Amino acid sequence: MEAASLYPYFRKYPAISTDTRNIQPNSLFFALKGERFNGNRFAAQALEKGASYAIVDEPQADGDERYLYVSDVLIALQALARYHRSQLQIPVIGITGTNGKTTTKELIQAVLSQQFHTYATKGNLNNHIGVPLSVLSISPQTEIAIIEMGANHVGEIAFLCEIARPTHGLITNVGRAHLEGFGNFEGVKKAKGELYDFLAAQRGTLFLQNDNPTLREMAAARSGQQLVTYGFSPENSVSGELISADPLLHIQWTTPDSDGHHAVHTQLTGAYNTENILAAISIARHFGVPPEYINRGISEYTPTNNRSQLTKTEHNTLICDYYNANASSMAAALENLRTLHADQKVVVLGDMFEMGDDTHEEHRKVVEAALLVQAVRTLFVGKAFYEHRQQAGAEFYETTAAAKDALTQQPIQNALVLLKASRGMAFEKLVDAL
Repeated sequence: MEAASLYPYFRKYPAISTDTRNIQPNSLFFALKGERFNGNRFAAQALEKGASYAIVDEPQADGDERYLYVSDVLIALQALARYHRSQLQIPVIGITGTNGKTTTKELIQAVLSQQFHTYATKGNLNNHIGVPLSVLSISPQTEIAIIEMGANHVGEIAFLCEIARPTHGLITNVGRAHLEGFGNFEGVKKAKGELYDFLAAQRGTLFLQNDNPTLREMAAARSGQQLVTYGFSPENSVSGELISADPLLHIQWTTPDSDGHHAVHTQLTGAYNTENILAAISIARHFGVPPEYINRGISEYTPTNNRSQLTKTEHNTLICDYYNANASSMAAALENLRTLHADQKVVVLGDMFEMGDDTHEEHRKVVEAALLVQAVRTLFVGKAFYEHRQQAGAEFYETTAAAKDALTQQPIQNALVLLKASRGMAFEKLVDAL
């Protein structure tokens, strides 16, 4: 069944389900396969739970007409999303980057939604399955969509661009992450730059952090895209500066056509988020959102996803930033902690995943950088960090459970605590001990 033939079913039943544990009534169930699951085996259950049709690629026993057969369910899902996108005549903002893309996406939605009906990727559904699901979630009422795109191999962003077809785009930054898949930093640049390639070919609009030499060089290597710049230098379309970050950010910003500066208090921590805020401001100004609406959206945005999230417990103040971690985000988090005022600082860092052959060296660099913070306690958690346990002045634990035991036996009181790790380290289990 081709996408054009499947589309009328989608128009009638626009909700998409891929998991029988949360089937939506009157939805289309796509029986996706993975290494450890086969959605075809649950197609009948999906129909029993209220799905209107099940899209399958394996024969079903009962011959129910509600089964729609395709040669490959994943390819059908992607093709349907591509077809749906072709029916939409709205701006679509594509966003990628090594760090900060989810926070920036949410900030963009926070400011644009002050004036427009927007849709943005939920959570981090930003891969070969998540992007099609996100595109298919764009309703007829949507005026602007923001689609987050992630990758850990060259070619993935280009593939996702062909589905989402962004008219506007943004790379937050390019750092040393997913080196196992990209090979090296040049591989990261090539992969993220595929968004720039698409925008250049389509003569789209690129929002550029013009004070970032890597991004500036990448943009200059392509032609055809329209540039809107932001950053800290006054010549940018939007320029701003950090007024204070102790620990929540207070910034001010201006544009060439502004009458003076606009100051805004945020509920974000981490000085590195300043440029993410400026990115959102530049996009909002491009679409004509008034400054007062922009500031309202930024000030009301509260992170709830363990990214730059400030949490106060009975005993301590925590900087919860353990949804993801890589070499560049670790460095930024440590530098931010170093600049903050606190009677006592504690550093708790967990392993960075997907670093490939650079794992040992990159973790060694983080250990050295963390010790420069001069915290009252510094804990490293995970097998990669444990290889550096000979380093003096710190505690090393192979597992999160072992670190929790240590924090329980030697409690921390009245401290500012940085919790930073890759998601797989499950650092949320440490919060109860702090």
